[in-house]
Amino acid sequence: MSTAQNTYDIVILGAGFGGLGMGAQLKLQGIDNFIILERGPRIGGVWRDNAYPGAACDTESHLYCYSFHPHLRVSKMYADRDELLRYMDSMAERYELMPHVLLNSELTQARWDEQANTWAFELADGTQVQGRFFVPAWGQLNKPAIPAFKGLDSFAGDYFHSAQWPEGLDLTGKKVASIGAAASAVQYVPEVAKQASHLTVFQRSANWIMPRNQIVFTPEQLDAYAADPSLFEESRRNLHAFRENGFARTRHGTEAQQEGIAMATGHLAAQVPDAALRAKLTPDYEFACKRILRSDDYYPALMRDNVSLETSAVDHFVPQGIVDKNGTLHELDAVIFGTGFESQAFHGDLQVTGIDGQTLSQQWAQGAEAYLGMSVPGFPNLFMIYGPNTNLNHNSIITMLEIQQRYIIQAIQGLGKYPSAAVDVKLDTFNAYNDALQTNMQSSAFSSDCSSWYKNAAGKVINNWSGTVDEYKALAADWKVNDYRLLQVAEAAE
Repeated sequence: MSTAQNTYDIVILGAGFGGLGMGAQLKLQGIDNFIILERGPRIGGVWRDNAYPGAACDTESHLYCYSFHPHLRVSKMYADRDELLRYMDSMAERYELMPHVLLNSELTQARWDEQANTWAFELADGTQVQGRFFVPAWGQLNKPAIPAFKGLDSFAGDYFHSAQWPEGLDLTGKKVASIGAAASAVQYVPEVAKQASHLTVFQRSANWIMPRNQIVFTPEQLDAYAADPSLFEESRRNLHAFRENGFARTRHGTEAQQEGIAMATGHLAAQVPDAALRAKLTPDYEFACKRILRSDDYYPALMRDNVSLETSAVDHFVPQGIVDKNGTLHELDAVIFGTGFESQAFHGDLQVTGIDGQTLSQQWAQGAEAYLGMSVPGFPNLFMIYGPNTNLNHNSIITMLEIQQRYIIQAIQGLGKYPSAAVDVKLDTFNAYNDALQTNMQSSAFSSDCSSWYKNAAGKVINNWSGTVDEYKALAADWKVNDYRLLQVAEAAE
């Protein structure tokens, strides 16, 4: 797998969907000299980390898998966390990826060596690694964020982020609060409500929630998919087309957006007969400005006798619990922070240093951006998976990852005849792409006036792609050498 002194052709960061898929695609192309660095104790990425009760995918499972490893026997249309972990385990086994994975290995530094045209890496334990290509598959939702509430340290009960759910936690008979009512909360709230003596859900803003309409596949259906995978592929194609058509819902003032509003408000009305509660749960911002959620059991959970929805903001903590902005004390035994992630900190605490000592943090001081979400000027042979402006609100992110992986392999193969060279995306190519992307974003609900993890503090959309998956695929279908500067070893020091 490797040559002497921990040197590889490709160093992949992260053993979640993105990194494992990259490894599998390399194997399919006969490329074997790579390593996958994983800071956790097992593979799985975001699905390993999010072990809260009710954790599941809100994208159809026939789409939420790779075309080269179809999830033929997935049990239901919206798969739960454990089933997705088993899917990744099966992919790792099929493509013999585990010999390439280094677990419990946190990458702390990545530095471009201009003299050698290679990347030099340092792990937390001091291990040194070198690689010609650096492929970070670090995800966008991997660093939990807990707001710095006044008095939090004085709270006498338990508190934790939903992505750091304590193993074996029993909330039976306890007074619990959820701070946050978005994507994770709509999944764990119904489960916690079954255990807690009382659950208070603190909601900063209401969400647009669509019906989930779960489908559990029969044994006969699963046997048919396994016997004839073309049936699965037909379902996959139909779902892709359906979700692509749904993209119009994210555009300002379209009929499709109005249809989306009608579906969401109809779902709310059907499940919440209480007018006062329904008013609290009705969003006051444009449809699709925030992530559109899917749930059939969140609204019913809020109507339980032991659950209350609190729209007054948290003011501070005291040993007994939370005091809200109205001065009301909420006595609590445990607090769950469903407060999201540092979604713009793609590289987290990792220090990435490129040409002339420039760091990625410096390059991204005004907001993360990349060419096709993958390449940044001044950081040669670095190709990101799930980088800036590649997130979706309408279709499967796995399809986006697969497009990016194929593009990266083209780049690696394109440099095959230049064994000591590197490529650095041209600044004018980078700027033209991002200027066009942000211009196109102005017609998107993603850019409208709401508080969203899609945007940075200046209101620039950092996370989401501005078009359909098919439009992205057309742009990233072919790696074009003319979009990049070719750096020979002698030139890299200039």
